[in-house]
Amino acid sequence: MNGIINVLKPPGMTSHDVVAYLRRLLGTKAVGHTGTLDPGVAGVLPICLGNATRVAQFISENGKSYRAEVMFGIATDSQDGFGVVLDKSKVSAEYEDAAALISLFVGRIKQVPPMVSALKSGGKRLYELARQGIEVDRPSREITIEHISPVSYNWNKDFPTILFDVSCSKGTYIRTLCADWGEKLGCGAHMSYLLRTRSGPFTLESAWTLEELAEAAANQDYGFLLPSDRGIGHLPALEVREHRIKPLLNGLSLGPKDYIVKENHLSGASETWVRLYGPTGDFLALGLLNDTGHIRPKKVFAPS
Repeated sequence: MNGIINVLKPPGMTSHDVVAYLRRLLGTKAVGHTGTLDPGVAGVLPICLGNATRVAQFISENGKSYRAEVMFGIATDSQDGFGVVLDKSKVSAEYEDAAALISLFVGRIKQVPPMVSALKSGGKRLYELARQGIEVDRPSREITIEHISPVSYNWNKDFPTILFDVSCSKGTYIRTLCADWGEKLGCGAHMSYLLRTRSGPFTLESAWTLEELAEAAANQDYGFLLPSDRGIGHLPALEVREHRIKPLLNGLSLGPKDYIVKENHLSGASETWVRLYGPTGDFLALGLLNDTGHIRPKKVFAPS
């Protein structure tokens, strides 16, 4: 069984729990997710099956979108509502003051990853160190926030909130965005709600709940399986000439005359990942294209 499932992860499950559930449901071991969602967070979680697990790294590079809520006046050690409260402050600013700060976070900015992240320091996950009460220095990382737009707000309470939509690059921590927002406003803040609405081309509207997947599988209806190349449309696509398909599937490289550029302009970088298709549109392989026009197949998807 090969392909990608656009799963709607429920709150209360880890991403690994979802993988384990689908392994049991579909009777296959080759299952992997494309980017961890915290246990308390719901939303889009693309799951790869079979040979599609080989494209997971490329899907995770895509941008993501969220609907989130920031609560001002309360700072926590985890930067979300599940952590220990570090400080409570009266919010004297008005909504317009908070909204005016949004522009500071749009574009290429730097973030310091939270201690509750899955990044490693000294061979250990940061969240493991955090559980031991250990905090280490984390270098800031450059991320991109494409846009933030407020959806609604409630400013008539002690700890006001703003519900907002945000689209961002891989590696962006929404909880850190909320904490930084509160710091700029001078009262502290934390992320009080989060829903992932998009991961690359996979959206909330087309996601399947675990209950829907179980019902479909019981009826042997596997219409939820998407093609293995669905999440990698950002990579240039090339059409391999018919007489070079078999050598390609056997692991031989292609020369500049062995293919035609179909989609996306080539970057001209020293090495570029490309999608390789047959003349009838069959997805054949992923390869590395160098600046001389030669391609080394790295991940073959069609049988030789």
